[in-house]
Amino acid sequence: MKVKLEDVERYERHVKMRLAFRFGVITVTNATQAVIRVRISLADGRTSHGVAAEALAAKWFEKSPEFTDEQNLDQLRQAIGLAIELYRARGPAAPFDLFADTYRDQQKRGAALGLNPLVAAYGPALIDRAILDAVGKATGQSFATMITRNVPGIRTTPLTPDIEDHEIAPFLAKLKPGESIDVRHTVGLVDPLTAADRPAAERVNDGLPETLEEVVSYYRGRYYKLKVGGDIKADLDRLGRIAAVLDAGAGDYRATLDGNEQYDNVEGIVELWRKVGETPRLAKLAQSTLFIEQPIKRAVALSRSVGPLAQLRPVIIDESDGELSSFPSALRLGYTGVSSKNCKGFYKSILNAVRIAHLGSGHFMSAEDLTTWPGVSVQQDLALVSLLGLTHVERNAHHFIDGMSFAPESEQLAFAAAHPDLYEKKDGKPARLKAAGGKLALGSLDVPGFAVGADMDFWSMTPMKGVAT
Repeated sequence: MKVKLEDVERYERHVKMRLAFRFGVITVTNATQAVIRVRISLADGRTSHGVAAEALAAKWFEKSPEFTDEQNLDQLRQAIGLAIELYRARGPAAPFDLFADTYRDQQKRGAALGLNPLVAAYGPALIDRAILDAVGKATGQSFATMITRNVPGIRTTPLTPDIEDHEIAPFLAKLKPGESIDVRHTVGLVDPLTAADRPAAERVNDGLPETLEEVVSYYRGRYYKLKVGGDIKADLDRLGRIAAVLDAGAGDYRATLDGNEQYDNVEGIVELWRKVGETPRLAKLAQSTLFIEQPIKRAVALSRSVGPLAQLRPVIIDESDGELSSFPSALRLGYTGVSSKNCKGFYKSILNAVRIAHLGSGHFMSAEDLTTWPGVSVQQDLALVSLLGLTHVERNAHHFIDGMSFAPESEQLAFAAAHPDLYEKKDGKPARLKAAGGKLALGSLDVPGFAVGADMDFWSMTPMKGVAT
């Protein structure tokens, strides 16, 4: 199937977060989301619309202190603009070829504007999702059906010389979406852990949990993602306080450690992990930790072996996964896993999943979250990671943002009606994710398009900054 990108509308949404979220070097209290709607034409003359949404996040894609937070957001907007120009100029092509045939130009033109590979990839990541959403709506096929039948035309190219073409179709054909997925709750660097950390004067009192203790008892989840900050003494103290909460109430829990590039080298994170293993109050947490995520700054993460750390716990790349060639480079240095994030592109996730299937035992993909807001963003990410066979996924926006509070009431009701297994809308509260027992039900994502069964209210949105929509 060949499609042509005819038009793209660009919008933004803004929200005040119910709780501050600190990761890496930034504490977020207000957030912005990019929303796009594309119009494509098919070979038979039909046209179709598709949507995608993703957080415009400062100090994750680009962490250099040379740029302000607002400049970080402008860089992501630039990446979207580049992708639109290149995709429209490409003309009719299979959806995957629109991505693959413009990949090098996107990276090259992005670099000329000072955009690192992770930033440059943000634009195609959004456009690709919206295009496939439009294809599914035009043909009546769900995301899972389109991928298993390889409707986008995913294939090997010079961009992925390590993947054999004959591996792709059988891999895709065997994929099957799960009926549910476990939530891995994010514990940010400033999250209150106990009631003592949350004075009455600071409480939101909106009916949702505000401390880790409350999260454990409210959602009853099994999986937790713990942020560390690069200071061994401070990290050990905070992990000890987190462990006290999880050990007391989370049962047979599992955890992951996210360094967010806060350690300068492998020696630092090795020392942290060894001290974790030597600390009695961290014994259960140490035993329960599945892997360590991107602990080392990306400037050096792919230049030195992480073997000393990998011998202690599996290590994955996240921020270092800037290009299609990044994961193979990481494998040579001792990493055994890579994250899936829709903000990096769903084609990259699928191609990396093919690599992992070929590599076999000991290699894996993890499902991570760059604040995928409830609605389109979270649904498209859930559809992807579920289809790839991942059984738990980091989720954080449902905790730091009050449901779909950023959307008009009519849109919230539409999403709650179209996806009643994912959302509840009652008692005058915003439409909120249902995560009882720490799980999300996914059945309603089986709709034509890319997992979105309701319409967004574009009239309520703000035209993207610097763009005449």
